[in-house]
Amino acid sequence: MAAEQSTHIIRLARAQDAGLLPAIEQCAAQAFRAIEGLGWLADAASISVECHRQWIALSTCWVVIGTHGQPQGFLSAERYGDDLHIHEVSVAQPLQGQGWGRRLVETAIHHARTQQLRAVTLTTFKHVPWNAPFYRRLGFEPHTDQRLENTLVNEYAQGFAPGSRCAMAYKVVCPNRS
Repeated sequence: MAAEQSTHIIRLARAQDAGLLPAIEQCAAQAFRAIEGLGWLADAASISVECHRQWIALSTCWVVIGTHGQPQGFLSAERYGDDLHIHEVSVAQPLQGQGWGRRLVETAIHHARTQQLRAVTLTTFKHVPWNAPFYRRLGFEPHTDQRLENTLVNEYAQGFAPGSRCAMAYKVVCPNRS
């Protein structure tokens, strides 16, 4: 498996990658079929290609590139003030469990650090193993502010069960900031 991992890289997404990212998100979402009450996410609409194009233009979208030069995973984020907010992390099923999600998140944290941002934020499911528990292992902690509260309200309005989601933040330690 180590040899297989070495044939993959993470790089900034390019405009031509945008059209491939929804299929990766749909492939990754199939894992929700194993979680009672969340199987519907496997059939839910993906993030639009246009949204991906916007994040790519902002240089806040990274992809895992496979052996054939095609994206196999991605992380899409956006800057809000002093925070980098992760909108989505998706890794195609054949690469799941190999550390690519962690590497993508570490890439976003590194970007936030180099940009001297305050935090990396996200919203996620509280009890899905590859959601909040995963992010806690990476150093994210529960966090709330008005922007994140509004995000959670919007997610609940889109059909997520009330109380099933949480907001989290990874405090970025910038060498030039106190």
